Amino acid sequence: MEEKKIFEEMVNILKAYTKDVTLLEKATLETHILSDLKVNSARLVDVIIKCEDVYGISIDDDEADKIRTIGDAVRVIKQKLG
Repeated sequence: MEEKKIFEEMVNILKAYTKDVTLLEKATLETHILSDLKVNSARLVDVIIKCEDVYGISIDDDEADKIRTIGDAVRVIKQKLG
């Protein structure tokens, strides 16, 4: 699956967890999920679980700990889909 499509789906997933969805309009791969989008760490866990469900993958704790930006999430998902 191409990176652009995964990115678009990530933005879509994040809509449910971002307090101000207008922040997603300017989102890039470098957008920090916690500080830029104001998603709290508990909600980030929910985002990761949602990604697992959407893509039929399993993200272990070490991989989840490295997800800070949308690009980090995209890279992990892309690698899992291999």
